[in-house]
Amino acid sequence: MDPLSDVLSLLKPKSAISAGLDAGGDWAIAFPPHEGIKFNAVLRGACWVQVDGDAEGESEPRRIEAGDCFLLTRGRPFRFATDLALPPVASPTLYDRAVDGIATCNGGGDFFLVGGRFAFGEAAGLLLEALPAIVYVPAAAGEQAAVLRWALERLAAELKDRAPGGGLMAEHLAHIMLLQVLRLWLAMAGAKPPGWLGALADPRLARALAALHGEPGRRWTLAELAGQAGMSRSVFADRFRRAVGQPPLDYLTGWRMRLAAGRLRDTTESIAGIAFALGYRSEAAFSAGFRRFAGVPPGRYRRAARNG
Repeated sequence: MDPLSDVLSLLKPKSAISAGLDAGGDWAIAFPPHEGIKFNAVLRGACWVQVDGDAEGESEPRRIEAGDCFLLTRGRPFRFATDLALPPVASPTLYDRAVDGIATCNGGGDFFLVGGRFAFGEAAGLLLEALPAIVYVPAAAGEQAAVLRWALERLAAELKDRAPGGGLMAEHLAHIMLLQVLRLWLAMAGAKPPGWLGALADPRLARALAALHGEPGRRWTLAELAGQAGMSRSVFADRFRRAVGQPPLDYLTGWRMRLAAGRLRDTTESIAGIAFALGYRSEAAFSAGFRRFAGVPPGRYRRAARNG
């Protein structure tokens, strides 16, 4: 698989379709903190979205219009509003009275939004730290946006019709939309934040990352990874570090540890087997590295994961 597929598979995202929002007139709604990533797409009308934040630029409101999609990644409180000067209504007062998955504000009719949430396991930081507070994809984001619009239309229909199997259909559609939003965001011009995800927008670095993810147990050298990228060692090392925020072999070690944590949680494979599969020459070397990564030895990590 490619690096993006690898990471999302490791994180095992679970989607929950919260509800649609049908609003009319002028309004403002305040939402509480949330876990994971909130996915939203506007099918009709327009509004402002504003996320509470301390970092520069994170709390700047953004105008969202019909066909636009966005992810909220920081778990912070946020607001939707046609007018940010209005006193907001607390979201539970509307969503607790949702009918057939649709919350209504001011009688509805002017604005419609589909919302969902992706929850991740303990490795969530690998994805969330690579994303800005708001990942925004406008309606006119190229040909691939047609796939996203199709999925949005189908998801709105599933929310409305409640046909047999609708829950499973909605979950798969939500996964398609998450992947498509990330693809489109990567393809858009503009500076990406440091991290592996932003590095995928660089074709040369993407080739090296794909090779590394394809054979994580291989004893890669800096020269071999540079060769995958078609660069000299020094140029590759500098470009990778600036894009990802750490040297290539440090990234490889971190990825191996995340794979190891997944195997310890989800399989009965022996610790020695995991160590050798991930390129370590001895179980002792692997255990020492894992302890630096997780703070506990592999065996204790496995027992804690299984005990809840």
